[in-house]
Amino acid sequence: MNREEKHVVVSALQEKMQEFGNFYIADTSSLSVEKINSIRRKCFESGIEMQVAKNTLIRKAIEGLEGDASEIFAALKGQSALLFSTTSSAPAKLIKALRKGSDKPQLKAAYIDSSIYVGDNHLDALVSLKSREELIGDIIGLLQSPAKNVISALKSSGGKIAGIVKTLQEREG
Repeated sequence: MNREEKHVVVSALQEKMQEFGNFYIADTSSLSVEKINSIRRKCFESGIEMQVAKNTLIRKAIEGLEGDASEIFAALKGQSALLFSTTSSAPAKLIKALRKGSDKPQLKAAYIDSSIYVGDNHLDALVSLKSREELIGDIIGLLQSPAKNVISALKSSGGKIAGIVKTLQEREG
């Protein structure tokens, strides 16, 4: 691969990293071609893009991201597969499901909205991450709850409040 081809690959990786905002780096070494093709199929079904690239090219693409993501560099050893997804927990759930039959793929690192997770020990935490839409829904629910309580209280004591308002108006008038 010449310098120009490497530059094209690095640019494409950077574009995907910025487009998706989330990516995982997984260790797929020692897996058969059949198993890797199976993983690719499952990625496609889950809306996850999988790409294998050399660690040096991945490193250069990460260096082009905003902020400091140098913690990930320690994980760039051996064979690395990149999993891109718009949903932050989707690749973690897929990796966990794939590991029911074997110990691979292993999570090397994850980059989720500028947060960095290095090591397979973070897999359970990443599986339980809520998507942006879920978080927004939770916040809206929390904001609506107090308003619903006030409205409910006003409706249940509506007769009393109307009587108090009428009494106050009579006093003023």
